[in-house]
Amino acid sequence: MGVTVLQPYQIPEGKTGAQAIDFLTKRLLALGAVHTGQFLVDCETYISVSPHGPTKSVHALHNSEYPVTTFSILDTGTGKQIPLVADNLFDMLMLKMINVSTHKKQTKIESKGARFEYGDFLIKLGSVTMSENFKGILIEIEYRPCVVLFYCWEMIREVLQSFLGVTVPKEYPSYFTPQQVVNAMGQQQLHAKQNDIYEPIDTINQYLEHFTNYRKQNMPQVSQSSSTMSMNTGMRVP
Repeated sequence: MGVTVLQPYQIPEGKTGAQAIDFLTKRLLALGAVHTGQFLVDCETYISVSPHGPTKSVHALHNSEYPVTTFSILDTGTGKQIPLVADNLFDMLMLKMINVSTHKKQTKIESKGARFEYGDFLIKLGSVTMSENFKGILIEIEYRPCVVLFYCWEMIREVLQSFLGVTVPKEYPSYFTPQQVVNAMGQQQLHAKQNDIYEPIDTINQYLEHFTNYRKQNMPQVSQSSSTMSMNTGMRVP
């Protein structure tokens, strides 16, 4: 795999999610992209029922690109997240841990739709739903020959702009913005994540970040008119 970036797409006023997906699909096909099937990424959350200490959550995510794998993220409730990659038996284990976890089915959220190949790029147009309620559109774009975002962000931006028809900010997406970390000497320093070797868990972390944002929404955000169509990362019509 290469480097993957997720971008939410803001639906123009007066358009449905299906109409927006159809618009983006036609733009991709017009550029020469080839439809190569469907994809699905979902997330289920298990909440700790312990009366003592902070509330802990386990997010179990599945990606159709890795059909026999379960990606899980443990949220300790203290701001720290611990990733774990396991096989599908992990889901059965979580269901059996009824005494320490409660499966909140209503929090299941997923992104699914068509996938396209465009040269060295893999592009997915995802309709995000939670409890069968449409929440928005999430675009996944992967540049397969590269494994470090720093070296290919400009190419990814250009491809996004070519079929979205909007200006993509030069700034890295929020997941890749520098973060404060503690080094081996116990000192805090900025860590430039865009320089790291990209791994599959990074895609999962991005999905969890956006799924968390969508869960906080009561209604799909469709208030922007087509003349000011933008993505919530700051994209604007040139």
